[in-house]
Amino acid sequence: MPRFTVHIRDEWLAVPCRDTTKTIQWLAQEALKRYTKNKPDNGGIAVLKDTRFVVRRCQGLGLLDSDDTIEDVLEDNDFVELAIKGDTMSPDFIPWEPGVSHLNTHFPVQYLYLDGNSLTSTDLVNLGRGLYKIKLTPEAETKVVQSRELLDTIVKENKVVYGITTGFGKFARTVIPVSKLKELQENLVRSHSAGVGNPLSPERTRMLLALRINILAKGHSGISLETLLAMIQAFNASCLSFVPEKGTVGASGDLAPLSHLALGLMGEGKMWSPKSGWADAKYVLDAHGLKPISLKPKEGLALINGTQMITSLGAEAVERAQAIAQQADIIAALTLEVLKGTTKAFDSDIHMLRPHPGQIEVAQRFRSLLDSDHHPSQIAESHRFCDRVQDAYTMRCCPQVHGVTNDTITFVQNIINTEINSATDNPMVFAERGETISGGNFHGEYPAKALDFLAIAVHELASISERRIERLCNPSLSELPAFLVNDGGLNSGFMIAHCTAAALVSENKVLCHPASVDSLSTSAATEDHVSMGGWAARKALRVIEHVEQVLAIELLVACQGIEFLRPLRTTTPLEKVYELVRSVVKPWIKDRFMSPDIEAIHRLLLDQKVWNVAKPYIDKYQSEYIPESRPVSPTAFSLEPPPASPRKRVRHE
Repeated sequence: MPRFTVHIRDEWLAVPCRDTTKTIQWLAQEALKRYTKNKPDNGGIAVLKDTRFVVRRCQGLGLLDSDDTIEDVLEDNDFVELAIKGDTMSPDFIPWEPGVSHLNTHFPVQYLYLDGNSLTSTDLVNLGRGLYKIKLTPEAETKVVQSRELLDTIVKENKVVYGITTGFGKFARTVIPVSKLKELQENLVRSHSAGVGNPLSPERTRMLLALRINILAKGHSGISLETLLAMIQAFNASCLSFVPEKGTVGASGDLAPLSHLALGLMGEGKMWSPKSGWADAKYVLDAHGLKPISLKPKEGLALINGTQMITSLGAEAVERAQAIAQQADIIAALTLEVLKGTTKAFDSDIHMLRPHPGQIEVAQRFRSLLDSDHHPSQIAESHRFCDRVQDAYTMRCCPQVHGVTNDTITFVQNIINTEINSATDNPMVFAERGETISGGNFHGEYPAKALDFLAIAVHELASISERRIERLCNPSLSELPAFLVNDGGLNSGFMIAHCTAAALVSENKVLCHPASVDSLSTSAATEDHVSMGGWAARKALRVIEHVEQVLAIELLVACQGIEFLRPLRTTTPLEKVYELVRSVVKPWIKDRFMSPDIEAIHRLLLDQKVWNVAKPYIDKYQSEYIPESRPVSPTAFSLEPPPASPRKRVRHE
């Protein structure tokens, strides 16, 4: 029989429906009848038939017409929100932040096989986006089983081991009787679910859950295979716990956010899925045919002790940083063309005298995009014999400034990829040695420091970009109309777009203050040094978003500058970038609403479309023009990512 779950005020009601040709009005009235049945004074609803209400489908928040039939607008097991008009008891409903979720649930089913050793930041971001579901490798399953067998032996033999048969933190010397070990683990998760703030987006919660699964798959945490498989089922159904973004100090691990993650899996607190929207966790799990997990000894600790909040957000940060750094080179090259700069500063011999890998790479990109025999530029030809000797630092020094950002991203990516495949809880279980050992792998200093470095390095892309925007908009520096608009005075053009860029750069200066230089002692001084890595990760993402927006503004402004140089044309790759921009944003003829243009270009950068348009030309140029052998920086070895282990982990099923 079809069944629907209806949310009224603070209650979720299961309403069976034998006849789906009935209307939404009937469903709402039936739900109200069930709601008032066991409420004192009918829940304050005087006359049921006179009650007016609004009904929404939880998924997508679409309004439902009361005259529509159920079979036309709902599917079996759908979740519905009913709001009584004029009701002061507002429903307990938690929308995601607008525009955050891009979770794709329509891809063909592909499985990524996790073993705890070979996941990358790229893999993790793709798991967050819904491109893959998860399975364990057979080797991982074997390790998990062996690890659990050791723990079961410890419990049977009544051994005293931290977190298994004792309390936690300050209570580490309190021995817990065997009959209370399940309650011990449940209490741990409930009490540590003390975070505050907005929930993580669906993508970020999927990343957090996927990363915790990957760490548990290493077989050093003592999780049971049954519990781990239940977590995988929840991930594959996108049943995602309510995880507040604030509350972790980054040692002993990300306790609060990971506790919230575990709480939903236990069927407590709130959960979200594409099918249900927000609802009580037990109803969301039930709607997907899943059961809450039942914690065994040590499993609560295994679920919540680790650096996965810092690391999963860090994985997104480093992937976005890499994407915007690549595109920053393209945008800066276009600006240099508009400002009629020279390509001499990018000569390969200059950069081989200071052979930092990032600097060399950026200079190569500039050469591949700007005027050359390979890609001639009419704009460059028009000022070939001008009397300017060299350009301002914001153009001439792009390889040096952008380059160190690239090298920092490589450094941070190595740390994040190591952390992604590291066992970071406590105590660690060594089945092959037959013992558990307490240590400090949960401390988040590695990813915290790395993400502070990342924010500082990536910010510089926006800092130098904002100065280039100033040069484009300032007629005394660009030889173009003020603020790149005709009829200046009547039109303001890009005047305030530049102000927005300046505001974002200034905000970044504050956000770039390192979080990891701070530490506050917690847990009655047993956890007396912490990393503050959660804030390092969150603010790194904010810095990177601001950098993306500043570069979006520069790209808009540079393309507008091209309009005033027509009919001259730039190089083929830069013309392709211009055409991409013009496919979503028209030239600025007179003033109009500016924000949508900036957001449209920001979306191009997020989707890496600017990079995808230019990359074939960059690759072709470099394959034809780069000498086969080149001196390598003596420090380059430390920046190279470790060789990937041979694996075929993605399968279509």
